[in-house]
Formats: sequence, C-alpha cells, structure tokens
Amino acid sequence: MPDVQYDKYDPENDEAWRKILAHQHWTPLALLPTEPRCQVCRVPFAGVGGVIGKLMGFKPWKKNPSLCNRCTTSMPAGGIEIDTVVLFADIRGSTRLAEELGHIKFAKLLNHFYKVSTMALVPRRALIDKMIGDEVMALFFPLAGAAYRRASVEAAIELHRAVSSTEWGDVTPGVGIGLYAGDAWVGRISETDENEFTALGDTVNVAARLQAEAAPGQLVLSEELYELAEDLLPNAEQKTLTVRGRSEPVAVRVASIS
Repeated sequence: MPDVQYDKYDPENDEAWRKILAHQHWTPLALLPTEPRCQVCRVPFAGVGGVIGKLMGFKPWKKNPSLCNRCTTSMPAGGIEIDTVVLFADIRGSTRLAEELGHIKFAKLLNHFYKVSTMALVPRRALIDKMIGDEVMALFFPLAGAAYRRASVEAAIELHRAVSSTEWGDVTPGVGIGLYAGDAWVGRISETDENEFTALGDTVNVAARLQAEAAPGQLVLSEELYELAEDLLPNAEQKTLTVRGRSEPVAVRVASIS
C-alpha cells in the first residue's frame, strides 16, 4: 500500500484546480490544430497537433473524452468548492432483471446502460464520476458552459429514453434518476492512481437521496433546476421531501419521462 499523506496541504494545488474548473487553464499546445481538443486546456486530440500532444503526455481522459488526462488525473491532490449539478441514474429492479434475463443478458444490459449513458452525458460536457453496477454518477459544472444546469436535465431525459427504448425479451428496463444542484467540493482527495476526480458534500448526498425516491421512468429534480427546464417536463408533480440526515426538507419536482 502506498504511503498517502493527507495532511500535506498546499494552497497552490487548490489554485491550480480553480483554473481548471473555472476554464482559465491554457497551454501553448492550444495553438496547434486540430479538433477535437480538450475543452479546458485546448490541447488537440487529432491531426499533427494530436500526435505532438500525445508525445507530450496529453490524451483524452477515459472518463470523458472531451477532456485530457493532464487536466484531471494528473492534477495534484486538492480541489475547490464550486457550483455543481450531480446526477445519479439507476436501473430499477436490477435484482429481478438479473434473475429474469440470466447472467449473460443482464451483463449485456449493463453494458448497454453504460454506453447510452456515456452518449447522453459526454456531448453535454458532463464528467462521468462513476459507473458501478447498475448506477451512473455524473457531474456538471461551469466548464460545461453557461447552460450547464439545463444541460443536466436534457442529459437525464435522453439517458432515460435511450435505456427504456431497448427491449430485452419481455423485459423493458426502467431507470430512476435524481438531479440536485449546489456547492460541492470537487477535486482529488489523494494522488494515488485509484483516487481520481470526484465530488463530495451535501449536494452529492441529496442527489443520491432524490435518485432513491425515483420510481422506474421518473426523474426527481430540485425545484431550482426544474425552473430552468420546465418546458422539457411540463406539469411535473411538486413535492417536498424529507431527506434523511438533513434538517431542512427539499422542494422537488417529480417527472414521468415518456
């Protein structure tokens, strides 16, 4: 086991993260062609510029090919508090589905779930934090552009439709999704290979609770997010949820996605 020293705090690390997440980072390689390129430092991934960048250690990040590895996993331990939308999506009734489909078909279903989730999230510049079992966690923040909050709702709708449009014999998988926005700590806790880019805090916890409240085919999102995308989910039911471990209730909208 590596000797990870968590007590070595360097304020300069946090400033480096601030530049990354506030879209203020830049490298001279940004002057080289060709698209596509890292959305943060503008290093090209294709053409001659892509070849040069790769030789210098820049390549698309495995969690989000619109960012490079140097802007994420190569960063030192540290992070900042920043406005973040957290999305959790989960295949409902996965235990029953595994039994009905069998191991091979269920594995194919999960692979399909991961694939369509990536296709829905990455073009809207989400960062996929985790894909574990039957669940996906993704983050949206300002580096995704001014409309990142609305983009999170669009991605949630597309993700659900992509999964539910696929039939697996007599089974149609249902997805429950939770969306919540607020300040979260974003960065890396340590510099081990296993500890990559992540988000922590109340916003993450509440998003997970909202997802747990979502029935198959439902999106549960905060009232604040709903106001930015009401035209996409008209007449969503208004509710107030008591979230375990939280003193204040949460105003939400519950939308059934068709």
